[in-house]
Amino acid sequence: MQLKRKDILGIADLDREEIDLILQTAESFKEVSNRDIKKVPALRGKTVVNLFFEPSTRTRDFF
Repeated sequence: MQLKRKDILGIADLDREEIDLILQTAESFKEVSNRDIKKVPALRGKTVVNLFFEPSTRTRDFF
């Protein structure tokens, strides 16, 4: 199964299957974080972006 949408802004619009898929994916990434080499073939060629809509001193000072 794949997500039916490209962007997720909250969980209210997700159905149970999509939430289960997200949790299963998170579990596999948890396993990756314990490896010595933390590379994930599933992300090869992909760009991961965090976007902040509200100003924050924490994010402003970090970047």
